[in-house]
Amino acid sequence: MNRKERRRLNKLSRQPRASGHDSAARARPAEGANELLQQGFTCLGAGLFQDAQRLGQQVLALEPKNPEALNLCGIAAFQLGDPHQGLEQLQVAVRFKPDYAEGYNNLGNMLKAVGQAAEAEAAYRRSLEINPDYFDAHYNLAILLEVAGRLDEAEAAYRHAGDIKPDFAEVHFNLGNVLKAASKLEQAAAEYRRTVEMVPDHADAHNNLGSVLHELGEFDEATERYRRALEIAPAHAPAHYNLGITLQELGKFDEAIAAYQRALEHKPDYGEAHINLGYALQRSGKLDAAIAAYQRAIEIEPHNAQVHANLGDALLARGDPRAAVEICDDYLKTHAGNTGVLAFKTVALNELGDPEATRFLLDFERFIRRVQITVPQGYASLKDFNTALAHYVSKHPTLVAAPTSHATRYGQHSGELLTESKGAIAMLETAIRGAVEEYRQSLSCEPDHPFVANPPRRFALTAWGVVMQSQGHQIAHNHPSAWLSGVYYVELPDVVTEADRSHEGWIEFGRPPEHFHCKAAPQVKLTQPEEGAMLLFPSYFYHRTLAFQSTQRRISIAFDVLPLPEG
Repeated sequence: MNRKERRRLNKLSRQPRASGHDSAARARPAEGANELLQQGFTCLGAGLFQDAQRLGQQVLALEPKNPEALNLCGIAAFQLGDPHQGLEQLQVAVRFKPDYAEGYNNLGNMLKAVGQAAEAEAAYRRSLEINPDYFDAHYNLAILLEVAGRLDEAEAAYRHAGDIKPDFAEVHFNLGNVLKAASKLEQAAAEYRRTVEMVPDHADAHNNLGSVLHELGEFDEATERYRRALEIAPAHAPAHYNLGITLQELGKFDEAIAAYQRALEHKPDYGEAHINLGYALQRSGKLDAAIAAYQRAIEIEPHNAQVHANLGDALLARGDPRAAVEICDDYLKTHAGNTGVLAFKTVALNELGDPEATRFLLDFERFIRRVQITVPQGYASLKDFNTALAHYVSKHPTLVAAPTSHATRYGQHSGELLTESKGAIAMLETAIRGAVEEYRQSLSCEPDHPFVANPPRRFALTAWGVVMQSQGHQIAHNHPSAWLSGVYYVELPDVVTEADRSHEGWIEFGRPPEHFHCKAAPQVKLTQPEEGAMLLFPSYFYHRTLAFQSTQRRISIAFDVLPLPEG
């Protein structure tokens, strides 16, 4: 398991916190009804839902169109397990009172709870049209957007909520989670720090701050934050686990093993802890115990590809490459074309001494494609187009020093780039999609080849920028979530484009990560990058970028084709 694969398992705590704010604000109904409503909302706040419903119904007997009473009864009915009645009463409430911001907010909460996300979003936004400074609606909308993965919008909504209530700690905690997911690590750390300033005993915030600090390479403070979380909550399994990850990164394998074991004491079915326990045991030379940990992880998470690759590597370390191949084949019978296990199978086959089977999977000449793009409309030349792309990437707000979980060394990574509907990046997206479709169409029907036989019918495209300085390189890795990957070269140092034998800044395919227990020489292919061209290749191909020495920067845009479910 390489550094990226290990750190990918690092967990945040409770994301997001708080499922939604119900609003109890009310207008002034008639005097008798007002007293009943006050009692009803008091009961609602105390969890006495039947009493709240009864009092609301008494108001409705006096005033059948009272929106506050309908709001009260709707919330109570929902809490008593009758979502149909709850939704109906809230919908009637806002029909009787179209400017009822609190009613729309509560309607949004109910719609979200029953899985009607689009309708919930519309209700929250209607609430904010009525009252743009309504904290609850901003906060609840932010949670909805975060869960939907709409990170930029979620960030904006949390920031609006924070402007209204700057001392509400959970806004900053949830905002930190969104920023971390968007790769805005330093901003995320600032929000977590603000959270623990407000609530010093916020164990989840200490844990998540530790996770971000680890990504930023601040291992000592990360360790301190995890230990602080555990002082507050000794049974906090993710904090024990994350502490183990950081100790492992520092080479303190015995301490890491102890941390993973404590995580498992509190959460015995914690599959990721078993996986990393196995890795730490393997690095400590305790091979039998490592294999047992991997096997336990497979019992808990039988569909986890990474643990099968880890078990295969442990079998290589034991000197049994045939068993490692069998692990791959057994998994691929039920997970056809899985990228992570296919990648490891190329290693296991090579170690088994089967060059023909290895070449069948690592057919570099067949599967690596170079595509020279044409000059997009509106640009005089590819140089002008690449200049625009270089500016877009280098000025992108998510561009930060590459986190420790990434393969890049001495460089920067951006977050998602494909967020614009116009401009150079949108034109590049069009070119990439065209190249991907041409690649897919060129593959002949070959049911015996796991890559060719399993192209996705539907896919999403994701892209990110990589900016490297002198000595910049990437360690060997693959892209386990994707089917096809690629890279477009925007700007290259002269040393990369020169025809010499140093191969500085070139991309190499086929060499496995250094941590694998390999003895045989790998089958590899070196490929020279070219400005204005993209390379497409199967995502299971291990690849790395060689270091270069130059005062010039190297800018590329990497992308993945992510399979989507059928339907």
